[in-house]
Amino acid sequence: MDELTTSIVGIDFPNEDKSKSNRRMECMLCAPGDAVELRLEPTNPYDENAVAIFSERGTQLGYVSAERAPLIGKRMKEGEAIAVFQAMHGSGAYIRIRFGGGVPTLPDPVPDVPKRPPPRQARPAQRPVYDPHAFYPDEEGPEWGA
Repeated sequence: MDELTTSIVGIDFPNEDKSKSNRRMECMLCAPGDAVELRLEPTNPYDENAVAIFSERGTQLGYVSAERAPLIGKRMKEGEAIAVFQAMHGSGAYIRIRFGGGVPTLPDPVPDVPKRPPPRQARPAQRPVYDPHAFYPDEEGPEWGA
């Protein structure tokens, strides 16, 4: 595995800098292919394998997921790892990482396929408008017997 795509987790948490910068906004400012920096955080109080992700502007975007952090951290220690911002999709963001040198290749973007409209709800049968002056015969016959 020379390249992989992984999600950025924690983008909804504020950064610890003085301005409490917004990670989601920083992700929205990144364009596909922008370089991002991966930093190991062995002193992280929650995960000793934590790998933080920073934009070109030096603002933290979030972290690599806890499931992927040990593998990515190990590969970073073994050699060069270069990462780029891949995309925002829905409520998440993704990066592309290449190990062993070279620039990561971004996969072709998924074309926007128009969504099918939801099925139409069955409409109740149209009822005739009630006219208080019209004659409506009783379908069962006379009420008082004949």
